Amino acid sequence: MTEVTGTAGTAGTAGTAGTIGQQGQGRGGDEGGHAGGEAKACPACGERMPVDRRFVVWCSACGWNADPSDAAPADGGTVDRMRRRMAQRYGEQLFAQLAHEPDEAAAPGPGASGAWAVALATAVHGFTVALLALGLWLLIAGWGEGLQPVLALLPLGLAAVLRPRFGSLAQVKRDAPVLERADAPGLFALLDEVAGAVGTVGVDAVVVGAEANASVRTYGLRQRRVLRLGMSLWATLGRQEKIALLGHEFGHYAHGDTRQSLWVGSALRSLDTWSYLLAPNDGDTLMDQLVNVVTALPRWAVHGLTLLLDQVTLRASQRAEYLADSSAARAAGPAAAAALMEGLLGADGAVTALEREVVAARTRLGGAAARREDPADGLWDRIATRMAAVPDHERARLRKVAELRGHSVDATHPPTHLRYRRIAASEPRTARVVLDEARAATVESELAGAAQAVARQIMRDGRMQ
Repeated sequence: MTEVTGTAGTAGTAGTAGTIGQQGQGRGGDEGGHAGGEAKACPACGERMPVDRRFVVWCSACGWNADPSDAAPADGGTVDRMRRRMAQRYGEQLFAQLAHEPDEAAAPGPGASGAWAVALATAVHGFTVALLALGLWLLIAGWGEGLQPVLALLPLGLAAVLRPRFGSLAQVKRDAPVLERADAPGLFALLDEVAGAVGTVGVDAVVVGAEANASVRTYGLRQRRVLRLGMSLWATLGRQEKIALLGHEFGHYAHGDTRQSLWVGSALRSLDTWSYLLAPNDGDTLMDQLVNVVTALPRWAVHGLTLLLDQVTLRASQRAEYLADSSAARAAGPAAAAALMEGLLGADGAVTALEREVVAARTRLGGAAARREDPADGLWDRIATRMAAVPDHERARLRKVAELRGHSVDATHPPTHLRYRRIAASEPRTARVVLDEARAATVESELAGAAQAVARQIMRDGRMQ
């Protein structure tokens, strides 16, 4: 399945992310130890700091202890590190540029960088075709002549691994509940309205998962669209924040993103596959070292081509991400879009809360989950209640941590704090789509069956899909 949008995204490394009851500097270990109204003096500047034993104690005046773990993003290797550096640089440049443009500014055409991206992607796919042709030639021309047909298996196998994959809805249905238009007419009417508000069309199916995430993808040769809603995120959002989330995801279709096109996107995935196949062995044997030496040149060639393709696509991709945020603000209003962005910084808290529920259910420890016959009942409501209890001073700390670490959803997204600042500074405007209470109830009732199935699956399996 071809992913067409970047995720609106979990802010996976943006600090403790509102998790309740974790251990660490400045924290208490008891989930029930809320000390509302308590305060103490900051040891650095003397200002009074609110104390809540569920969360990090920090000073908003001077920033003391805002990021006690001081953890860097996970190291994904050379390509990932270079992608993050480029994403940070382009994100800051585009933030300054877009500050002087109206939110409705259209994305520029692909231009020279788009042409280069298509050319590089064509070279990647051309190599796959060359492998296929070589394998077929060895197989056919050398049939009955010793080892030639056997040698054909290697290029044919590589061509099969690197081939573009289009996916199908049948594959999706094997892994998660899927809703189509006949299953949820109210939900799809809302999706169509939000899509229309940002200048595109809706989706053909909705996949319901457990993760704190959302994305739009395409599948099949006709590139039909499917929306994936992670309940750990969806359940924690207010009504207009849900509209903002949908507006962001559909906004990727309203603003061109060469990186996520079928041709270029599949080439990037092929290069990722090559990087995986050519990754150096960790072993110390002579054979491991020999393999590493033999694969060094093609490995660095793949790394170089990946970074070159990143270079010509990343700026346009980041611009599309900023403009998707503008689509969220246009559909739901700037306040709701900013609240969504802030909520994403704390998405790890929802994941941690879900993990705690799973542990409690599987070990039958005390608490509400252990007393119910089916711990999946009310799971998403409990996650939402936990996240609603995150106080304002913790949300402010997460924004601070995101800025200190230069956090982004992944190695290709603009820095999260810049995305938040841009939306928060937007001119007030009326939302194009308003989700009232009655309509929201209809949508949630149509999602309820799939959401319950996901809750039961994760309680049974103990892991995300």
